[in-house]
Amino acid sequence: MLLLDATVVNVALPGIGVHLGFSPTGMSWVLNVYTLAFGGLLLLGSRIGDLIGRRTALVWGVAAFTVASIAGGVANDATTLLVARGLQGAAAALAAPSTLALIATSFSEGTERNRALSVFSAISGAGSAIGLTVGGMLTDWGSWRWVFFINIPVGLAIVLLAPRYIQETERHRGGRFDIAGAITGTAGMATLVYAFIRVGESSWGDHRALTFFAVAAALLLAFFLNEVRVERPLVVLRLFRNRNRGLAYGVMLLVPAGMFGVFYFSTQYMQTYLHFSPLRTGFAFLPLAGPLFVAARLAPRALARFGAKWVAAFGGALNLAGTLWISRLSASDGYAQGILPALVLIGVGVGFTMMPLNTFILAGVEPKDAGSASGLLQTMQQVGGSLGLSVLVTVFGTASRHAHGQPFVHGATAAFTMAAVFTGAATLLVLTLRQPARAAVR
Repeated sequence: MLLLDATVVNVALPGIGVHLGFSPTGMSWVLNVYTLAFGGLLLLGSRIGDLIGRRTALVWGVAAFTVASIAGGVANDATTLLVARGLQGAAAALAAPSTLALIATSFSEGTERNRALSVFSAISGAGSAIGLTVGGMLTDWGSWRWVFFINIPVGLAIVLLAPRYIQETERHRGGRFDIAGAITGTAGMATLVYAFIRVGESSWGDHRALTFFAVAAALLLAFFLNEVRVERPLVVLRLFRNRNRGLAYGVMLLVPAGMFGVFYFSTQYMQTYLHFSPLRTGFAFLPLAGPLFVAARLAPRALARFGAKWVAAFGGALNLAGTLWISRLSASDGYAQGILPALVLIGVGVGFTMMPLNTFILAGVEPKDAGSASGLLQTMQQVGGSLGLSVLVTVFGTASRHAHGQPFVHGATAAFTMAAVFTGAATLLVLTLRQPARAAVR
């Protein structure tokens, strides 16, 4: 539910933009407000889960998420919708760290945990992709408001059933909340994203944008200095002492940075140039969601045979090939030639990449750090998607302003090319990982 909501509004964006008055580049805020609040507050949510218990954090976070979804569904202006999306992201930040932390503490390291992580990776990866299909169905059969209302039955089921089927975890008392870290980190990322989007709407000569870049740099520096000195930081820096884990976090940042951009611009291409309905656009993404789910489920067997590094490298290469394919898109290509092969390659590639990276990150983590490690993993995914999309929107805006014909297609292919740069960098980082022992990833 939480990852689906990062993408479910993609197909509904044209309708939302018309009804609530968003500009073409301003529409990206409907996605970015959610992912920024989600990623920026995840580590604080993880700390709250340490104090009140993982199951309690999950239930309260999902309950708040459901209420925020109702608010988004009834919004009648842009401001109300963006506030609701921010509240959804904050609620997701409370609930999400508990999901992976409960897996890490409930299953022993090795085959049992790898099987559980493959299910988690398949559901979370497919959730992002299936969100596009579900968004198309709901928008076409009802209206864009139903992409928010769909969360109500899911949220109610979790709130009612979690206390029955999930045992509460030990509460870790002591220390204070790192409020300063949460404020400076989230504000810094939000300011950076705003600066990039403003450049996309105007130019690199925009003095206000340059001012916001400077403010973002100051806030992020303050965040780092705060994390170094506080007793209970949001970012547990000792997690980066393990070389493989640190590199895997970098890959987790870069893969969504490219993937979210592919979702965003290919959705608009299909509806603008191919004249697909929201429903047809949603179903057009099934060739990504299906292979992704299958690949994630096959990953544990491949990992046992070839090792985590080479499975992730194989996935990264396929993801890069798919992103390069779609970067050559033209206005006359059509779906079968221009988009379908890319989606299949990206789906298989991401499916084989994420599960091995999860094992690199969670291997050898002490139980007291399980929440922090999983929270940081999900933070990298959300912040990577949000920051990556803002960079790609900037590339799109700059390229489309200098296009002599077909400005949208010219801007989109420039954005896809930058997405390929992100994906290529992620693949290179995977290749620098040290192949772990088969028995236990360290």
